[in-house]
Amino acid sequence: MHAELNDGGMKFEKLKLGTSSFRTKTSLSRFTTHPTLTAYKSLPTAPHPIQHTPSSPHNPVPHQEQRGGRQPPTKPSTPSIPSTHTHTKKAMAPSYDKTIATAASLAASLMLVRSLANELLPSEVRDALSSALASLRSRMTWQHTIVIEETEGWSSNRVYNSVKAYLATRINANINMQRLRVSSGEDAEKMVVSMEAGEEMADVYEGAEFKWCLVTRDVSGDPNNGGGGAREIRSYEVSFNKRHKEKALKEYLPFIVATAKAIKDQERSLSIYMNERYDEWSPIGLQHPSTFDTLAMDHKQKQSIVDDLNRFIKRKDYYRRIGKAWKRGYLLYGPPGTGKSSLIAAIANHLRFDIYDLELTGVDSNSDLRRLLVGMTNRSILVVEDIDCTIELKQREEEDEEQSKSSSTEKKKAEDKVTLSGLLNFVDGLWSTSGEERIIIFTTNYKERLDPALLRPGRMDMHIHMGYCTTEAFRILANNYHSIDYHATYPEIEKLIEEVTVTPAEVAEVLMRNDDTDVALHDLVELLKLKKKDTTAEITTESKKTEKKDATGDRKIEGTQVDGKKDGDGIKTGSVQVEEKKDDKEVVVKNVLTENRSS
Repeated sequence: MHAELNDGGMKFEKLKLGTSSFRTKTSLSRFTTHPTLTAYKSLPTAPHPIQHTPSSPHNPVPHQEQRGGRQPPTKPSTPSIPSTHTHTKKAMAPSYDKTIATAASLAASLMLVRSLANELLPSEVRDALSSALASLRSRMTWQHTIVIEETEGWSSNRVYNSVKAYLATRINANINMQRLRVSSGEDAEKMVVSMEAGEEMADVYEGAEFKWCLVTRDVSGDPNNGGGGAREIRSYEVSFNKRHKEKALKEYLPFIVATAKAIKDQERSLSIYMNERYDEWSPIGLQHPSTFDTLAMDHKQKQSIVDDLNRFIKRKDYYRRIGKAWKRGYLLYGPPGTGKSSLIAAIANHLRFDIYDLELTGVDSNSDLRRLLVGMTNRSILVVEDIDCTIELKQREEEDEEQSKSSSTEKKKAEDKVTLSGLLNFVDGLWSTSGEERIIIFTTNYKERLDPALLRPGRMDMHIHMGYCTTEAFRILANNYHSIDYHATYPEIEKLIEEVTVTPAEVAEVLMRNDDTDVALHDLVELLKLKKKDTTAEITTESKKTEKKDATGDRKIEGTQVDGKKDGDGIKTGSVQVEEKKDDKEVVVKNVLTENRSS
């Protein structure tokens, strides 16, 4: 009976706790003098049950007196001692009931205090009490939280976008997340996986654990300011141990921002700009697939270029410390078809820099040239292709002589044109400091035609020779176009490449003609054999002409000096001298005789 009353009392207390949570204005005196509770407390307490001791030889049960016989003597019985288990069970029942009753009374008291506080205390006092309690709770807890909202006023929060981009790369490490959000940007083939609202994920940075959660809440608009209905505000919350607070603010969050910036630079679409209307740039999307892996160039030369580029983009503080503009100049020179344009595209894809293709013939004056420079963005590449053929860049001494002899009108016209001095100021003068992290690339087929002032270090810091196709470049091209590492024709092809001059563009064109690898490589062998035959015949013909002229004594050739005599008919004559360089397997043809001009 007692156990049943205890169970009933327990159920009654739970019911009363649940009811009190909905009745916020219940009187404490009425609660403690509830009739049911009074009846329950007035119930009599059941006596302790009698403990029966089982019979045993040591504790015999007394028998009633039998007929015709005397009752055997018995020892006086001792009261039985209750077991420990029974005593503990009896002691727990009233203490458990007391605990439940105390908790219920405390909850009711708290609800009453809260109701009185809401009705009697001003809002300012309630806010002060709430902040005080929050401050006390924050001091007592070990966990701290940083909230990063999507917007700050009317502008977007860049830290929020950085966190979103960073956490998207960490989704794979948290595959236990039940809900994910998938979206796509401009590139429909690429999907972006991100967190869904309410999900959590953990990230570890230098041994410290940070727990992220995406939280959303609805905020109603202000009708006085023209605000409409409710809008959703999203925010990231990161929680961590309070001893990592300084690391979170000074190391972890800056690391996230830097990582997100690198991701954005790597994934952003590139553009190539061309100058139009004298001083304006017109962009178009750049989707050139060239990379350093697919570039037909010797490995050592490619690696030196990559190392120089990587060192350049990491030296912002270094350039500022030494007092120089943060820029780098490269000169690409060599025969046509050796991959100069492909190298420029590979540099742009490697650094994720936009390209500004400057056409000097479309620039009327040095002032327009300066305006074009100012219009360039940072992290960009300025390219001037075939600079020796674009405009006539005279040396500065010649410019000064012509200006001194010309009239004032002619001087004014000359000042309006692009000059070498203007180009040098554009590259290395004060106007070159109008931007940061820029690369300037000049290309030419004839390096010797350029003014030495344009080629000195500080303007063109690295000179890169783009030579003819080598055996290593051929293997890269064969792997690019036919995905092979070796073929039976490789020894013959490599031997022919060492004997003749062929550009990577010519080799690539032959390899692209047929999808059948055997047929494509056989065609390449035929091309190389034909080139070898033509080169041999040309050298033989030129040698015979030289011997014939030496025998007749008409002309005397000494190195590169030319006799200034004219022939009888005043016809332009010329000869070539062939020089073979065995170091880079390049044959250079130099003009020995100049044109004989009639007076």
